[in-house]
Amino acid sequence: MRKEEFHLKFFMCVIQSRGVVRPPQRTAGEASTSSMLIQKPPPETDNLKSLPAMDDSGTMEGIPILKNEWIMTHEEHHAAKTLGIGKAIAVLTSGGDAQGMNAAVRAVVRVGIFTGARVFFVHEGYQGLVDGGDQIREATWESVSMMLQLGGTVIGSARCKDFRDREGRLRAAHNLVKHGITNLCVIGGDGSLTGADTFRSEWSDLLNDLQKAGKITAEEATKSSYLNIVGLVGSIDNDFCGTDMTIGTDSALHRIIEIVDAITTTAQSHQRTFVLEVMGRHCGYLALVTSLSCGADWVFIPECPPDDDWEEHLCRRLSETRTRGSRLNIIIVAEGAIDKNGKPITSEDIKNLVVKRLGYDTRVTVLGHVQRGGTPSAFDRILGSRMGVEAVMALLEGTPDTPACVVSLSGNQAVRLPLMECVQVTKDVTTAMNDRKFDEAMKLRGRSFMNNWEVYKLLAHVRPPVSKAPGSTHTVAVMNVGAPAAGMNAAVRSTVRIGLIQGNRVLVVHDGFEGLARGQIEEAGWSYVGGWTGQGGSKLGTKRTLPKKSFEQISANITKFNIQGLVIIGGFEAYTGGLELMEGRKQFDELCIPFVVIPATVSNNVPGSDFSVGADTALNTICTTCDRIKQSAAGTKRRVFIIETMGGYCGYLATMAGLAAGADAAYIFEEPFTIRDLQANVEHLVQKMKTTVKRGLVLRNEKCNENYTTDFIFNLYSEEGKGIFDSRKNVLGHMQQGGSPTPFDRNFATKMGAKAMNWMSGKIKESYRNGRIFANTPDSGCVLGMRKRALVFQPVTELKDQTDFEHRIPKEQWWLKLRPILKILAKYEIDLDTSEHAHLEHITRKRSGETSI
Repeated sequence: MRKEEFHLKFFMCVIQSRGVVRPPQRTAGEASTSSMLIQKPPPETDNLKSLPAMDDSGTMEGIPILKNEWIMTHEEHHAAKTLGIGKAIAVLTSGGDAQGMNAAVRAVVRVGIFTGARVFFVHEGYQGLVDGGDQIREATWESVSMMLQLGGTVIGSARCKDFRDREGRLRAAHNLVKHGITNLCVIGGDGSLTGADTFRSEWSDLLNDLQKAGKITAEEATKSSYLNIVGLVGSIDNDFCGTDMTIGTDSALHRIIEIVDAITTTAQSHQRTFVLEVMGRHCGYLALVTSLSCGADWVFIPECPPDDDWEEHLCRRLSETRTRGSRLNIIIVAEGAIDKNGKPITSEDIKNLVVKRLGYDTRVTVLGHVQRGGTPSAFDRILGSRMGVEAVMALLEGTPDTPACVVSLSGNQAVRLPLMECVQVTKDVTTAMNDRKFDEAMKLRGRSFMNNWEVYKLLAHVRPPVSKAPGSTHTVAVMNVGAPAAGMNAAVRSTVRIGLIQGNRVLVVHDGFEGLARGQIEEAGWSYVGGWTGQGGSKLGTKRTLPKKSFEQISANITKFNIQGLVIIGGFEAYTGGLELMEGRKQFDELCIPFVVIPATVSNNVPGSDFSVGADTALNTICTTCDRIKQSAAGTKRRVFIIETMGGYCGYLATMAGLAAGADAAYIFEEPFTIRDLQANVEHLVQKMKTTVKRGLVLRNEKCNENYTTDFIFNLYSEEGKGIFDSRKNVLGHMQQGGSPTPFDRNFATKMGAKAMNWMSGKIKESYRNGRIFANTPDSGCVLGMRKRALVFQPVTELKDQTDFEHRIPKEQWWLKLRPILKILAKYEIDLDTSEHAHLEHITRKRSGETSI
């Protein structure tokens, strides 16, 4: 492979990987290696069901497990390590701070050093770039240690008027040239990124002026002939078009939901109405998702002003909620909320309205900058790390003809988009809103934003029909199966209420398939699921029992309660239970009803979906625990912690928590390891203890190896680390299943429930034959999963070939390709697949393929 070709391809596997499979178990005679085994990618296809490569949500299907994996040669690996030699990268954070910025900075520094480049901090944003001197300092590997769990930005951010003037940019260019920096990574909002693009477009003229003034030599000008710019969007408002999520948004939602949950308890005690004002001067994303996540009675956002008679509608809505037995009302207001004439709608205006019209005890809470503070969520740490890695590679691949780009999140994959295209669409939203073209503004926000709005309107503003037309009512049952997972209750609530809105009769089944067999079934009304969104566990009760042994009783109860459709919310047992129901149709006609499985498990091991409800909550629980453990280790010299996570044979939690918490190693079943690998990890930690970072964190998936148990690894580390470091162990256990669901899990579960019930209503109508429901086609029993930037329904029978039933995991799992990031950031020498090149996309193309969830 020519070096030039290699430079174009290097490292893209980390983010835009294709064709990763779980490596086969080694035989006794095979050589051991701590590197990942990776095969070359097969050709792409647009057919989702036969997709042989990772798509835009991280999905990989149809890849055979081959014995001859492609491994980088020694020469190619050496080229990877020398890719950045002779180059320098500067990283700065600008504009408002956002949780997760530090994770991005850490990734830029460590991956830059990994490639051989010099990396510099620019303190205090563009002001530091203009001032130079000590504000521009070279970074080391250890200088970004313990940054992951810190909110804000460690290197500082400041508003800079000087950089807006050409004289200020001239000084900034001079400082970069003197440090030999020709690659700039800017982490900030649209204003910061626009400034960076202006800086790049003027670069040649700035160099000419500096050379004429004698401030730089001709040689320095030649070496710095062009400037590469890559932007990462850090903004809690999620107001930048071109990315599904900006760094900091998820963490801000965590802060808001924590406060909403706390306020809910006092509001219920006193039968109060609370008006909460959240950030979002020009974008209502935080307010909208908060409303979905807490089941708010009303939300005001700038993009969709309420109708002219909104005062009457709001008061009627609040009154109806109280009449149905609720003891509280929650109203969410974005700070930029307006009416159709552009007049601001303030939280005080709403309070006065409610007090005057309804006489309710009403309080206002303005959250303010608390939304920017606190520890970043696991999502933002992983997002920042992935974006940082991609930013370095985009910089090192840059040429004079490469436009400034922004690294964004599309579905579950990092992509590069032209920076100014994204900025222009973001400005188009503002223009549309200023021109009162609110429908256009909503469309420019993207399908994901619009879908959030549509689901919210259904759940909050549409009243269930009082009378139902004869023959239009169908009966749908909802149940939980498997182990409890945070978010299950949100999915049940959404399913029940959407079903009622559609005019259906909705039943809830207690204790899973066992309860279905025993007839533990009751009808659910609108108020039955009130307040369920924020509650963890399973209020319906859930068991691991499968249906096969109880087909006769289940069939009898399906007939007795006239069940015409079944929504199953659960983990691997829900999936295998669905397969058994399909098999049972051969014997029992009563089982010939449509059913859909909504994946809900902390293990994230359900085939057909990249994400499961509950996994994000478990991941954040693990990260919080790891943060506390690392903090305790910070006061003790030379200590290594071994932590066991849940997940069965699935290493999702161990891997993603390791990436989010900055672990030194994460042992999983999907990546077999030997005693020599363990020895290499111990030696790695021994070397680490010689630096200024004298603590270690090792994660172990509970079933990664039946012989190398947590106790074994703990004893091994303790023995080998004698005199060098102490070891401690911690088995997290069932605490990973508990707690209040995160905003992601609440929102994801709510939309999954709505999507499932919409599908169910259509499928029941399709299956109506001769006065009864009869569904026996493969597509009448599906898993609803997040695949390829969208929620898709996949027949359970078609997923069988993609399932490792012995170990209860999918044969291909998208997150395996993130493991190189974990290893690189922990300073391991690893081999990488460099056979995939990331192409620059365009925002128009990207928006047309946006996720519909």
